[in-house]
Amino acid sequence: MLGLTSGELGITLLAGSVGSLLALPVAGRLAERVGTGQAVVVGAVLASVGILGVGLGAQVAGSRPLISAGLFVTSAGVSLWDVSMNLQGTTVERALGRSTMPLYHAFFSGGTVLAALVGAGLVALDVSLLVHFVVVVALAATLALRTQRHFLADPRLPDEPGTTGVARSAWREPRTALIGVFVLVAAFTEGTANDWIAVAFVDGHGVPTWAGVVAFACFLGAMTLGRVLGTRLLDVYGRRRVLLPMLVVAAVGSLLVVLTPPATAYVGTLLWGFGVSLGFPVGMSAAADDPRRAAARMSVVATIGYAAFIAGPPVLGLLGDHVGILRALLLVAVMILLALVTLPAVVEPDDDRAPRPVRGA
Repeated sequence: MLGLTSGELGITLLAGSVGSLLALPVAGRLAERVGTGQAVVVGAVLASVGILGVGLGAQVAGSRPLISAGLFVTSAGVSLWDVSMNLQGTTVERALGRSTMPLYHAFFSGGTVLAALVGAGLVALDVSLLVHFVVVVALAATLALRTQRHFLADPRLPDEPGTTGVARSAWREPRTALIGVFVLVAAFTEGTANDWIAVAFVDGHGVPTWAGVVAFACFLGAMTLGRVLGTRLLDVYGRRRVLLPMLVVAAVGSLLVVLTPPATAYVGTLLWGFGVSLGFPVGMSAAADDPRRAAARMSVVATIGYAAFIAGPPVLGLLGDHVGILRALLLVAVMILLALVTLPAVVEPDDDRAPRPVRGA
């Protein structure tokens, strides 16, 4: 629509990353102050305004600055929304006494699968981008306003001496920092697929635009399946025994996408999506293991993790300008090695226990 190169697109996407990084450090504090439900509403309103700005910038004004501003506001809103939802998810996990966070993220990625398939259909039908975005905003805002009413009450924990410095001190905790690095890798591997996998299939493998969107849908579908199945696996086998093989599968899948022909590259997208599916939700759960410091630690972990959305788009885009966007995806396998190094920080203290039966769902 605007004829952007990979590098120009990456720089434009950077505005959204900056919006996230500015919102994330205050997201936990906002959720504590007004409640997770109200924080979700604030995030939904901001995200809706930003999406409309992106649509107007792309469809009406043809303006990169307006698109960038829209991405900034959208990402800030989504970040507030995201942290608040994850905090509510950990509250539900504690109430149920079992892992449920991956299942919530499965619904998140499942919604993205649906959006990708609908988007492919709209591209094929040549439907206006602005019309598409208006419908999305109406649906998302309505659902956010209605569903937050059913959130569980946020835990009211007794204050401890020095709680005013909890948010600041969380940045100095080694385990929290390592969990943040783990989530950074998970966010990078997910975000790279979100931003570039369709482009890589079109530009690198030479498939039509709709086929590139299908590759993205395959990734998201496999990630959704991994999150649905992973919830039970985590309860039975623990974080270490589940995450280690899945990260290896993700690395193998990303290499298949880059190094093999389109037919097997599609298989690679499935492995990549399935393997990376549990990294982000489990990392967020790990940050909230102690409910007294959950909001502060989750804000820290989310801020570190979402740094991948600052580094990822421009780095991959600029690297793609030199070696091609498909070969630039080799960086994913390298990053997964870092996740393997930081994995011990994510596991529970009793994670070396023998596999155990799980309470019924």
